[in-house]
Amino acid sequence: MAAEVLDEALRTGPAGHYQSLSAMLDGRLVGWTCYGPTPCTIGTFDIYWIAVEPTCQKRGAGRVLIAAAEIGMQSRQARLAAVETSGTPRYAGTRCFYRKLGYRQTARIPDFYAPGDDKVIYTKRLAAPAPTLISVPTS
Repeated sequence: MAAEVLDEALRTGPAGHYQSLSAMLDGRLVGWTCYGPTPCTIGTFDIYWIAVEPTCQKRGAGRVLIAAAEIGMQSRQARLAAVETSGTPRYAGTRCFYRKLGYRQTARIPDFYAPGDDKVIYTKRLAAPAPTLISVPTS
């Protein structure tokens, strides 16, 4: 599914639904994220995917990717960012990562992915982007 999202982002570019960002280190891909507007909402965006190569985790690549995604979302009038993850112990570090970046747990759906594997949703209110000044010619 991630490949389909990436293909869509590359095909449609900045005007498309999915926006894709990558993190490079010494010329190699070490991280990737994808975000886009949440259908049927006003100003809510989903972070659909974020992945950082395990050997590069805890070195700032994920923070940079999320910060860049938030800037991109704000440039598209986002007011709220949402991301979901698993509630299993394996994803405890992921949940801690989101909390450190200012996301707060706003929902938990028990047994969503599988028995004993909850869906945990985090959200973050985004600051409104600075207004763009437009110069209007006078007659």
